[in-house]
Amino acid sequence: MVNTACVAVAAVAAFAQTAAAGTMYKRDSVPAEFVAAPYYPTPHGGWTSDWSEAYTKAHALVSSMTLAEKTNITAGTGYFMGPCVGNTGSAPRVGFPNLCLQDSALGVRSTDNVTAFPAGITTGATFDKDLILARAEAMGAEFRGKGVNIYLGPTIGPLGRQPRGGRNWEGFGADPVLQGIAGALTIQGVQSQGVIATVKHFVGYEQEMYRLYNVFMPGYSSNINDRTLHELYAWPFADSVRAGAGSLMSAYSAVNGSACSQNSYLINNVLKQELGFQGFVMSDWYGQLSGVAAALAGLDMGMPGDGEIPLLGTSYFMFELTKAALNGSVPMDRLNDMATRIVAAWYQMGQDKDYPPPNFSSNTHDATGLLYPGALFSPSGVVNQYVNVQADHAVVARQVATDAITLLKNNGSLLPLSASSPLAVFGTDAAVNPSGPNACGDRACNTGTLGMGWGSGIADYPYFDDPITALRNRSTGGVTFYNTDSFPSSASKPSADQIAVVFISSDSGENQDTVEGNHGDRDASGLVAWHNGDDLVKAVAKVYSNVVVVVHTVGPIIMEPWIDLPSVKSVLVAHLPGQEAGESLADVLFGAVSPSGHLPYSIPKEETDYPSSLDIKGFAFGQIQNTFTEGLYIDYRYLQKNSIAPRYAFGHGLSYTNFTFSNVAISVSNALTSVLPAARPSKLATPAFDLTIPPVSEALMPSGFSTIWRYLYSWISESDANSAAKAAASSTYPYPAGYTSSQQAGTDAGGAQGGNPALFEVAYALSVKVTNKGTKNGGKSVVQAYLQHPSSSPYDTPIVQLRDFAKTATLAPGSSGTLTLQLTRRDLSVWDVEQQNWLLPGLPSSTRYTIWLGEASDQLYTACYTDTLKCQSVLAGPF
Repeated sequence: MVNTACVAVAAVAAFAQTAAAGTMYKRDSVPAEFVAAPYYPTPHGGWTSDWSEAYTKAHALVSSMTLAEKTNITAGTGYFMGPCVGNTGSAPRVGFPNLCLQDSALGVRSTDNVTAFPAGITTGATFDKDLILARAEAMGAEFRGKGVNIYLGPTIGPLGRQPRGGRNWEGFGADPVLQGIAGALTIQGVQSQGVIATVKHFVGYEQEMYRLYNVFMPGYSSNINDRTLHELYAWPFADSVRAGAGSLMSAYSAVNGSACSQNSYLINNVLKQELGFQGFVMSDWYGQLSGVAAALAGLDMGMPGDGEIPLLGTSYFMFELTKAALNGSVPMDRLNDMATRIVAAWYQMGQDKDYPPPNFSSNTHDATGLLYPGALFSPSGVVNQYVNVQADHAVVARQVATDAITLLKNNGSLLPLSASSPLAVFGTDAAVNPSGPNACGDRACNTGTLGMGWGSGIADYPYFDDPITALRNRSTGGVTFYNTDSFPSSASKPSADQIAVVFISSDSGENQDTVEGNHGDRDASGLVAWHNGDDLVKAVAKVYSNVVVVVHTVGPIIMEPWIDLPSVKSVLVAHLPGQEAGESLADVLFGAVSPSGHLPYSIPKEETDYPSSLDIKGFAFGQIQNTFTEGLYIDYRYLQKNSIAPRYAFGHGLSYTNFTFSNVAISVSNALTSVLPAARPSKLATPAFDLTIPPVSEALMPSGFSTIWRYLYSWISESDANSAAKAAASSTYPYPAGYTSSQQAGTDAGGAQGGNPALFEVAYALSVKVTNKGTKNGGKSVVQAYLQHPSSSPYDTPIVQLRDFAKTATLAPGSSGTLTLQLTRRDLSVWDVEQQNWLLPGLPSSTRYTIWLGEASDQLYTACYTDTLKCQSVLAGPF
């Protein structure tokens, strides 16, 4: 979401409403093969059994609401009009409170006494399902402890298609299965604490620049074909919906020419119909472009509620939605569903019982302050209670930061270091920002150790454990620190046993801030280390014989200028470690912990190894067309197809010990006897409401009510109400093409949360015994399972695709552990655009699907076959 501390940027973003009307620009044509077909009406929520109880309660509550109460809970109360970054209206008469919506995906933003957890990309690099879940449970506890109803995370879009993309680090990696598993576990963990999770951003939001609609140009259009949408970009959203996500945030940009916040094909058809989403859809902040059109297309909540320009008291929902309901342009059937979805999510998480109200303010760190800072005249009061919700969450934060550290290179076993080795440390990335870890608003600078990117996806550090302090604490041989990004002339000649540790970084973030010429995306820096990091490494490597490079980065960087230098013996990627940057790194450097992280993206040798379609799209007159011509071929899929060897492949990660696989076996869990999944289950009955347009009296403000200026309310004047009611009887609203009010049965691919339940039945289980063959170090091993489709398949499919992964506990030298991996029907299927369903290119009992097991996408030497149920090892691999 956009930075709610930056009014100017928000105002520009909010011009989108004018642009969306179609009068301010002539849109460039979307390529003919990319179509956003209309799909109406919005499917009712409440048709799956796992939400039945919540919808029954919601139906009773919403049925007792007035018109104004229903519209009041479907939008925010305005910019800076409450303690949180988003604050909905309420219906206190029937016991429904304002809901608090708060960033971010790595911790509670804009407040104190919280944990700054490692970022999503760091979490994905652990390849550890238990640890991903533990992080989510801890985050959920902190959001609940602060009184947050709705957690604005996890981020699973962007997927990381464009390596320079500014917000890739908020997600878990450049693969839909890694994103899907980690996203689902995060939802499960957060919602176990009673907090509503918001999966974002749906969908195709792959670059920051030109994302926003404004009076000069619309946001870019991500043009995605149907198969690519299903097999890549919507895949992790299906997993998140299956996990029971209570909320979803639409993207700023468009898909196939239709803005995501009012794209009926995406919201009504793909999300609410095919994927069976039972929660509510909200806009990103100032990403709502219309009122009636957005509601009809499936948008349930407008955030933060303001209209064209913040703080002017305008809105597309709230009082405008009340008018639209009275004049009949938004049918009561749609409004009732909007309100019911929101209330049902509240009940589903148990927030109707003993849920704490917000005890903090996003607007100030002072104990007292304005209750509604966006108002011209606001009452004051206690706004911050300084509730400490950290508990022992630093433990899991440090564990994630440690287990994510990815060892790329370790020539001569330079690592782990001896504590007695004298160290020379270079680079400003080794020490905390001298002005303090929170000195830059929204972390919009790259000063000191890089613990997170910038933008709305951040949290304030309660403290910052920096690497240089940890190294000094661990070393007995002495540490000399050169806090500069240029090789210092004052550096003394190294002793023969002195080891150099060089820290470099690469940053990115959200588009409202520009950092060192980068407009969110790494458009200026490219995939190159910031602050002349390459030159620093090369300069140090000329002087020192043993060099360790530590990289804090949002994504891949090109390492070719120095990676093969003889003195560069070891390279560690520490990703974005959050508050626990120091001791987590020291644990690995000095061998207290063997590294077990694996790359959640590939590192190419040159940025040009990627197709040009993955570049950041620049300015254009009209709508920028970001056409996904590469289809399914991103990251390792593209490199493998085109026989381009990366420097380090997706999934790569070394250890201080060695592991072997043995006793590999495959078994059938559920036999796949048809190419199509079993018929979907029928929808359950959904709540039925009185669809009569309410009387005018339900839209009027109660007498004697005292308002806050610029605070958004759902009431309208009596004259406006009478005019709206009169219009309902005398005019016909120009509904969009394809509009109908008749509910549809649903697609064959649907039937439950996430899609047809048959898709998620486990088809094959694989077991593998992992043994630590080393003699000195314990360690954890990751096993990754990749699917290779039959050679007879008529579908163009990547050579291999990640389908599951598992991680051992720490194995002592000589000890073993057994891991189990699973593949579902969906894992073996492709999306057929003609049948609009998932199907198997052949029955796996008679057609060979190969499941490759290995430690990285380019280290696959063990294969199991679905036709023979045999496994082989010591193979050459699939390439």
